[in-house]
Amino acid sequence: MIEKIFNHITSPDYYIPLSIGIGTYLSLWIVKNVVIKRLKYISEKTEMYLDDVLLATLEETKHFFILAVSFFVGFQAFHLDKEYGSWVDRAFVIIVAIQAVIWVSKAVNSWVSITIKRKNDDPSVKTSLGFIGLIVKFLLIAGVFLFTLNNLGVNVSTFVAGLGVGGIAIALATQNILSDLFSSLSIVMDKPFIVGDFIIVGEWMGTIEHVGLKTTRLRSIGGEQIIMSNTDLLSSKIRNYKRMQERRVVFQLGVTYQTKREDLKRAPGIIEEIIKAQELTRFDRSHFVRYGASSLDIEVVYWILKPEYIVYADIHQKVLFEIHEAFEKNNLDFAYPTQTLIIEQKKTPSV
Repeated sequence: MIEKIFNHITSPDYYIPLSIGIGTYLSLWIVKNVVIKRLKYISEKTEMYLDDVLLATLEETKHFFILAVSFFVGFQAFHLDKEYGSWVDRAFVIIVAIQAVIWVSKAVNSWVSITIKRKNDDPSVKTSLGFIGLIVKFLLIAGVFLFTLNNLGVNVSTFVAGLGVGGIAIALATQNILSDLFSSLSIVMDKPFIVGDFIIVGEWMGTIEHVGLKTTRLRSIGGEQIIMSNTDLLSSKIRNYKRMQERRVVFQLGVTYQTKREDLKRAPGIIEEIIKAQELTRFDRSHFVRYGASSLDIEVVYWILKPEYIVYADIHQKVLFEIHEAFEKNNLDFAYPTQTLIIEQKKTPSV
C-alpha cells in the first residue's frame, strides 16, 4: 500500500523529504518569532495602528498551520500517485483556508478594537464597527466554506443556485427575523440612537445597553432590562434625551381672584427677575394668560442650558421656592380649587 502511494520509493529516500519538512518547520518557527519580536519593537515606537493589527494577526498563526506547510513542502519531494497527490493538495488548501479565516478574523477584531480606543470609546463608533466587523466575518466564513467545497469537487454554482431557491423559502419563513436584521442595519447606519443614549419609546424608557441583530436592550430607571425587537423599536416614535442640548421648562401657577390689579401686573415681572438671577437659565416669557375656573393663571417659559435632569430639578426647585417667597412678600396668594355657593332666599308674601 505504501509503495503504491509513493511509487516504489525505497526507505532511504524518505530521509530527504523528512529533512526538508523538519527544516521548513524550524525555519517557519524562527521567522514567525523573529518577525513578531521585530513588530513588537516597532509598534512600541510608533503611533500607527497598522503595525499593531499586523502583530495581532501574526500572533494568531497556529501551530497546525506551520506543521501543515512543513508536511506539504516535504511531500513535494515524493513522486506521489496522482490520486493521492490531489488529496494532499486539497487537504493543504483547506488548512490554509482555515488559517486565513483565523488571520482575517483577528485582523478585523484588532482593527475594530484599536479604532474604538482611538475614538475614545465613542458609543456610536462602537456600535457601527461592531456590526461591520460581524458582517465582514460572516462573509469571510461563507466565502471560505464555498472555496472549500469547490476544492473538494462540489459544483459550487449548482450549490449556490440551490441555496437561492432554498433561501426564498427560508426568507418567507423567517421574515420577522430578517426584518429585525435589516432594522439593526438601519440603526447602525442611520444612528437614531447609540449605546449610552437615554430614550423613551411609548411607555418604556431606559438607557441603551446593546444593539443586537434582532433586539435592542435598554436598562430602565428601575434597574430591570427591557428587550425590544429592532423592528418594533424603529416603527415607534423615539424620544432621545441624550441628544438634548437645552431643556425647555413650561409651568403655570394661579393667584386668587381677590388679588389687586396692581399686584397682578407685577407678578410676571417678579417671576422674570427670579429666573434671570439663576445660573444656567435663559428666560423666555412670563404672562397672565387666562381667567381660570378658580384662579388668575400665569404661564412661565424658560430654558435650562444643560440637558441633565438633575440640573433641571435643582434649578426649577430653587425657582419655585423663590417665587413662593416673593409672592408672600408682595401680597400674592396662590389659588386653589374653590367654589362659591350663593343661596338666594325667596321672600314669602305676608298674609
